[in-house]
Amino acid sequence: MNKNELAGMIDHTLLKPEAQKNALEKLCKEAIQYNFASVCINPCNVAFAAEMLKKSKVKVCTVIGFPLGAASTAVKAFETEDAIKNGAQEVDMVINIGRLKDRDYEYVKNDIKAVVDAAKGKALTKVIIETCLLTDEEKVTACKLSKEAGANFVKTSTGFSTGGATVSDVKLMRETVGKDMGVKASGGVRTYEDSIAMVEAGASRIGASASIKICEEINNGK
Repeated sequence: MNKNELAGMIDHTLLKPEAQKNALEKLCKEAIQYNFASVCINPCNVAFAAEMLKKSKVKVCTVIGFPLGAASTAVKAFETEDAIKNGAQEVDMVINIGRLKDRDYEYVKNDIKAVVDAAKGKALTKVIIETCLLTDEEKVTACKLSKEAGANFVKTSTGFSTGGATVSDVKLMRETVGKDMGVKASGGVRTYEDSIAMVEAGASRIGASASIKICEEINNGK
């Protein structure tokens, strides 16, 4: 896989709470330079990024109910609508992890569907299931519920919990959702080798803050 192909699968990510405008501006310029799929940023920064990227092909991605997934369904839906109004083209929402573990599957599905419905026709929806906190059975269930709710992608991790993406989790998620739904590997993907391993396991998108390092490793022949 060449640099351009891999770059086109990367969401160039900056979700640190202390991120300032100069860092966000740098992120957007890098995304344009490397032709990344999107920049992934916090909702308060969507309008800024949308303005910077308006003449480029780079999408604006933001996060919903992040990082805990514990906001109410109504809040997640409103946050989605507001983000889209400000220029978001993709939304990565966090499931309600506690409700999943309680086996309150109707709640979890409806929580996802509220975001899907708020975004429908306007933005892609990716569902962060936070694999590091789930059993394999729960991962499979979360993926199935996401698919039933009409989401476009399932995503491994926020990057703010106890672990990130693993090859085994990406394989399990791909096997569960099939070939027609996206799988995003995010959290701890820091090298070209990491990225290729995730793609080979079934990832169709990579979330990374080390995007430049990954692409430069390709240039250096790794």
